Amino acid sequence: MSKRYTITAALPYTNGPIHIGHLAGVYVPADIYARYLRLCGKEVLFICGSDEHGVAISMKAKKEGVTPKEIIDKYHHIIKDSFDSFGISFDYYGRTSSEVHHETAQEFFKTMHDNDCFETITSAQLYDEKEHQFLADRYVVGTCPKCQHTEAYGDQCEACGSSLNATDLIEPKSALSGATPSLKSTTHWYLPLNRYEEFLREWILEGHQKDWKPNVLGQVKSWLDDGLKPRAVTRDLAWGIPVPVAGGENKVLYVWFDAPIGYVSATKEWAKQNNKDWKPYWQDKETELVHFIGKDNIVFHCIIFPAVLKSMNDYILPQNVPANEFLNLEGQKLSTSKNWAVWLHEYLVDFPNKEDVLRYVLTANAPETKDNDFTWNDFQTRNNSELVAIFGNFINRVMVLMHKYYDGIVPSPHEQHEVDKQLLIQLSVAPDQISSLLNQYKFRAASQEMIQIARLGNKYLADEEPWKLIKTNPKRVATIMFTAMQVAASLATLSGPFLPHIAAKLIAMMQLEESSWEATKELPLINSGHILGKAELLFEKIEDEAIQLQQEKLG
Repeated sequence: MSKRYTITAALPYTNGPIHIGHLAGVYVPADIYARYLRLCGKEVLFICGSDEHGVAISMKAKKEGVTPKEIIDKYHHIIKDSFDSFGISFDYYGRTSSEVHHETAQEFFKTMHDNDCFETITSAQLYDEKEHQFLADRYVVGTCPKCQHTEAYGDQCEACGSSLNATDLIEPKSALSGATPSLKSTTHWYLPLNRYEEFLREWILEGHQKDWKPNVLGQVKSWLDDGLKPRAVTRDLAWGIPVPVAGGENKVLYVWFDAPIGYVSATKEWAKQNNKDWKPYWQDKETELVHFIGKDNIVFHCIIFPAVLKSMNDYILPQNVPANEFLNLEGQKLSTSKNWAVWLHEYLVDFPNKEDVLRYVLTANAPETKDNDFTWNDFQTRNNSELVAIFGNFINRVMVLMHKYYDGIVPSPHEQHEVDKQLLIQLSVAPDQISSLLNQYKFRAASQEMIQIARLGNKYLADEEPWKLIKTNPKRVATIMFTAMQVAASLATLSGPFLPHIAAKLIAMMQLEESSWEATKELPLINSGHILGKAELLFEKIEDEAIQLQQEKLG
């Protein structure tokens, strides 16, 4: 393992709140990984921030009759507050409207410009005569030339995931006026990605063939096999970061050039606040850089941003980009515009103190290798049948019996039976089993290994039946309960990345000190004579009425 980790989570657009698709695809897995590494004693910097430029912001502002600044301020605070309440443990959450970010993005552009990393190309671009504006990205809609989806945007088709140019669209229409655009000449700076083909092929397809996810490698290979073409890094827009060189008047940096640089600028802001040097997190080869993204961002994080970092010479490249597929909702694609979503800020109000329930369900059903579906019925079932009936039930039984038989003081064990030894062996290897999966970014399987520990504890108590032996064989019961307490103490640490609020509650309930991942391999984890705190329920059943309300809200 590396000595230092820079973990980034895709910057959310500030044109709307966060929904469960964002959480499942990016933020929950990234947070699990960051929390796990911290428990392993690693130096971790977990970075994110609001993506506040681009056409989507301008269009939202125009639609609502306000300024882009009012839009980004509104949604930045909604998003940040939601992440804080939900428990995503960013070390720093920035925003690309900040002065430091503007300076950093312009510095990248000027450095690359001075090193002849760009080409200037004059071409005919779509233009709305009525609005007197060039139509880039979301300002134009039309039919996708690859899948024939009729509502593709000028930068991307959300149906097939293809990255597009506005002029690629069939029968384009202006999203501003609805008019058919004309073609008008304009000059822009382009990043000649074709220059980086050999480097990208060697770095990714040869260097990371074994450790990157197949869906990521497949998309990268498709792009490379098609042949990379120059990609514009500037736009004819009013909202964005001004192009900082001569000829850049009335032009801004393309949002997909400036947004990933937000990881670097946010690191600079964090470093300044904490009296640290930002450079080791981006320029030290001992640092491992990991980007958590959704599959629609693969091309930007695996081809465009690495080409930018490479051209800057002294920046490290991502060690991995574990992109997830998409999460659907009740059988339909999540849609911000159609309000077909479960919004995080609304969930936190509707289900108070159930942050970890949503984390668990989204992890257990994570779209790691294929698109998956979130349903409210599955949410209820996983809560009631797994968190309540397995995890919560085991902890409650142990704590209640400990207080009933021993006044909350852990007893001394006596002779061990084979069943006790086997359980402790399984307990001692569990940290490495979960580690192996987490290090492969298999968070869904890792969460099930964690729940399996509680499942083993439940089975152990059910098989050994201490409540039947307490009067006839108290020594045996002392051994059983001592052993069961080791399972509970193991869960207090190993559940931390997956269920951080519950893990903290469990540590407090058992009056334990916070432990490390490595320490959970050394038994016993809790000693005889240790005094436990008061027992309380960790989870509660979710009733049909609560689920029905959510289903009606969608309808």
